Amino acid sequence: MMRFGQGSEPPLSPQVVEEGAEEEEEELSGGEESDLRTPSGRGSLLTRRGITLRVLLKDGLVEPGDGVLSIHYLGKKFVGDLLNDGKIRWVETGQIFNSPSAWATHCKRLVNPAKKSGCGWASVRYRGQKLVQYKTSWLHKYQPSADMSLVSEGEDDEMGDEEEEEGKTAVPTDDKNRKNKPELHDISLVPRRGDRERIPVRYCTLGTRDAARDPHTLVELSAFSAINRFQPFNVAVSSNVLLLMDFHCHLTTSEVVGYLGGRWDTNTQLLTVLRAFPCRTRLADRDSASAVEEEICQNLFMRGLSLVGWYHSHPRGPALPSLQDIDSQMDHQLRLQGSSNGFQPCLGIICGPYYHGNQGVASTITPFWVVPPPEQRPNDYGIPVAVEVTYVQDNFLTSDVLNEMMLLVDFYRAAPDLVQFHQFWCPDTTMMDKIKGSLSGHAPKDQAYSQILEHVYNQLINTH
Repeated sequence: MMRFGQGSEPPLSPQVVEEGAEEEEEELSGGEESDLRTPSGRGSLLTRRGITLRVLLKDGLVEPGDGVLSIHYLGKKFVGDLLNDGKIRWVETGQIFNSPSAWATHCKRLVNPAKKSGCGWASVRYRGQKLVQYKTSWLHKYQPSADMSLVSEGEDDEMGDEEEEEGKTAVPTDDKNRKNKPELHDISLVPRRGDRERIPVRYCTLGTRDAARDPHTLVELSAFSAINRFQPFNVAVSSNVLLLMDFHCHLTTSEVVGYLGGRWDTNTQLLTVLRAFPCRTRLADRDSASAVEEEICQNLFMRGLSLVGWYHSHPRGPALPSLQDIDSQMDHQLRLQGSSNGFQPCLGIICGPYYHGNQGVASTITPFWVVPPPEQRPNDYGIPVAVEVTYVQDNFLTSDVLNEMMLLVDFYRAAPDLVQFHQFWCPDTTMMDKIKGSLSGHAPKDQAYSQILEHVYNQLINTH
């Protein structure tokens, strides 16, 4: 059984999340960071906002690395990578955060939607030690005569947050410390200045596997013909599969994952994908992952279907696999092939709903497969290839697909990362217009489906 909680982390094009920036530090230019250590700059710049992760990196108090940052909150653990530029990449989704506060606020709201702030420097740990201690060490080292009250500016509420995590009563804080904090629903999906778009690379430029390479690097798909191969199987995908999958991926600004059920005919070499099974859980919530997977296994068995693949979303990025996706897909292919006596393909699908490089309102949906590297180059990455698919229009929208859509609405109803469908996708198109337009491309033959979906859309509007 494929474990979506282990290595299916895919967002290819990580969005830069800026929430919580008012609470925490602002990025300084290189010259300003240098002034922090000079007497002339000491009076105006010596504040907790002025000492950033980039400052600590520049002066060697911390070093960039994978998985060196962590947050423990209400029994949940979040792990992040510290990047060379001082930003933080959340391991589970690949999202990029400008500051410890932005990351902490985002993660804590996923666990506790009522959370107003993240208290990042007191909540985020670098190799097990709170970041605020590194900030204090910097001041002791470079400005020993500084008024240390400036270090603790605003940290009373941070300590209150730590007490909350331990189950104690948090010390009330002044409301002025919380005003003007941006709520997640205030953040538009339209790319902001500062968002960095990842540029896909060609497979031929990768070379030998390199542990130092960013696992979220996007890779262009090759054609089977380009590697002198024939596609070893045919694929047919039901329109209801695409509709449910596209609907799932549109609901949230975070990455989602699901499984694909269908049948494999060894005689015709035809893989038929008949049903999507969305995982109604968070990628970071490993505790519930096994229960969700067990439920999906039972649903597959009851319908007489086999596990034939998986899908995930890249909410704001191109629907292309990252290096991590390539490794995950290869792992899934090997596991699924090992579950039977003969060859059985495993289809991977990436859905990019909110990438502004898409044509029109329709999501980009990319079926792909991974060809193992040549035997003489076993340390190379697998080769991601585009899979040619036949899309089969269903006669009508089935009741179980409609029921699954309603369950997804209920699951994300109170989520802080639920898409705000009244907001605008582009100047003349709302988010609701966008999801309707995208799903219309997967419409069944029975035109009555539009009235049925209106009930679902009304439920989405009522979630806000």
